[in-house]
Amino acid sequence: MVRFKGLRAGAVALALALPLPLAHAGAVERVERGNIVTEGVPEVDKALAEKLRAYLNARSASAVDWTADGKGVFVSTRFGETTQLHLVTQPLGARTQLTFLEEPITGAASSPADPNLVVYSWDVGGNEQWQFFALDLKTGQSRLLTDGKSRNDDMLFSNKGDRLAFSSTRRDGTNTDVYVASLAEVATAKPLMAETGSRNPAAWSPDDSKLLVGEFISINKSYLDVVDVATGQRTRLKPGLDKVALTGVGFSPDGKGVFLLSDEEGEHKRLGLHDPASNRTRWISGDLGWDVEAATLTRDSRTLAYWANEGGYSRLYLLDGVSLQPLPAPELPKGVITGAAFSPDGRRLAVSVSQPTAPSDVWVYDLDSRSLTQWTKSEVGGLNTANFAPAQLVEYPTFDKAGGKARTIPAFLYKPQGAKGKLPVIVFMHGGPEGQWRPSFSPTVQFWANELGVAVVMPNVRGSEGYGKTFLTLDNGFKREDSVRDIGALLDWIGRQPDLDGTRVAVTGGSYGGYMTLATMTHYNDRLAGGASSVGISNFITFLESTAPYRRDLRRPEYGDERDPKMREFLQKISPLTNASKITKPMLILQGLNDPRVPAGESEQIVAAIRKNGGEAWYVLAKDEGHGFKKKSNQFYGSMAQALFFRKVLGLPSGS
Repeated sequence: MVRFKGLRAGAVALALALPLPLAHAGAVERVERGNIVTEGVPEVDKALAEKLRAYLNARSASAVDWTADGKGVFVSTRFGETTQLHLVTQPLGARTQLTFLEEPITGAASSPADPNLVVYSWDVGGNEQWQFFALDLKTGQSRLLTDGKSRNDDMLFSNKGDRLAFSSTRRDGTNTDVYVASLAEVATAKPLMAETGSRNPAAWSPDDSKLLVGEFISINKSYLDVVDVATGQRTRLKPGLDKVALTGVGFSPDGKGVFLLSDEEGEHKRLGLHDPASNRTRWISGDLGWDVEAATLTRDSRTLAYWANEGGYSRLYLLDGVSLQPLPAPELPKGVITGAAFSPDGRRLAVSVSQPTAPSDVWVYDLDSRSLTQWTKSEVGGLNTANFAPAQLVEYPTFDKAGGKARTIPAFLYKPQGAKGKLPVIVFMHGGPEGQWRPSFSPTVQFWANELGVAVVMPNVRGSEGYGKTFLTLDNGFKREDSVRDIGALLDWIGRQPDLDGTRVAVTGGSYGGYMTLATMTHYNDRLAGGASSVGISNFITFLESTAPYRRDLRRPEYGDERDPKMREFLQKISPLTNASKITKPMLILQGLNDPRVPAGESEQIVAAIRKNGGEAWYVLAKDEGHGFKKKSNQFYGSMAQALFFRKVLGLPSGS
């Protein structure tokens, strides 16, 4: 399945209080427009809004799955308010819309047994309590498969198509278990494995008797088991290994071996074929110097596609699953692979590719003719993509050393074409915290560069994926603020660039990037014009105690366990809320009310603290969103608030 990749007391009180003014709001006017609530945000600029809407009208297409007969590709794309499921049956053919919901479709899988059956998932208001629905393509009718309450994910049809493997929190709301059931029993099935932790199905064996199951501990630590579907008996792969990231790909054609990704042999993840009987692994990809980020198999496991993350860009490889010899692979457009799926007969591969200056689209590679054909071409609101800002990979030195030399931090720089003079700068920080900025299409970044006339710098500070497992752990626990120091070094670098204005810099980011925005403001307030944080962590203690129960133990290995007194003291000390008095420059805070990851209370308390200290805080709350704004109308108000904010704090002309 392709994903497009409990509120705490304060947030509940907020929900109950709407639409009354917030207790901390003081004289700040509260304005409601449907599901959008704003405080301190100026009125919409009509001229700027017209430009913004063109970028928000950009649509993309991502391959979800093939039809059972191999004649069409299911894609996720958006014509209206939200992303829905569509069908494309020929190159550059019409996208036939199949679902028509107010909420976005988050994943889908086509039944191998029934060409008229598709299972898809969606949640309500961004609460991430995903439910499965079975769609009958003949009648257009859907029926609910899951219990309507729990969080369900990772749907995976058996090869025969008679059963569905999936993960769910239904047992206790805290642990994520693996289930196997016929469609009629999805809502009532008992877990195949009911243990503490978070598990997900990765692949069925060729005869559907076994299931490859992953157990996620942290970004640097995960396990794999082969589970007998009939008995629940499991066999741990690579027993004894610790602090190794294992990802399951699938079984070998004879069902005896397991294709997997692992970083046990060095800094980067490699593709290997593991023999459970001998506990030996044959490494197939070798040392590419970069991570093999993902892989997919044909239904008979005789052909395998995998792609590496080479400095942010994706490179596709093909492999014979029997001889393990490389096969000819296509030269895809230079960008980022966002998903891939083989046709039922294994002779064609649908690949989604997003480029820095073009949205994600679907390409189909024919393995027999070795031809690559574009199947979708996404529009960008009538704009000419040739005028968009290209991605430039840069590196800057930071405060410490690696291998005896100054450590460098990679970043992607976007500048408007033909710009002259020193450009004001927006530093855009990713989430995760184990995320990574990739050179993929962002209508937001293009809007900022082309319409606001700014440079956008997107750094991959320590802790980011894609640069080796050592780099990935450099911000863990007590080293948390070293990543913030990387931003201080970036400000130094910006100040040395002849075409960037180091006196006009704003910071922004979402989720963990929201925390980084707040933390950067507490450390470098005097060097910044302002900051815009979206669904950001403001206090690690309240965050870890209020994030959804199924997430807490997954976050503690990264941030630290707040139940440990020394760690609790440290987390409290470095939290932006503790240091809010250091923020004197304007701030913009955006939040989804239903966010299960970073509950709304995190934004509420930082807004209150900034205002209590006499600071300026704009606030945008979406009552029908969760972790980020997914709906087009909400994206408009959030993006407009950002544009108006940057225009003010960076001193941009009103025409921008």
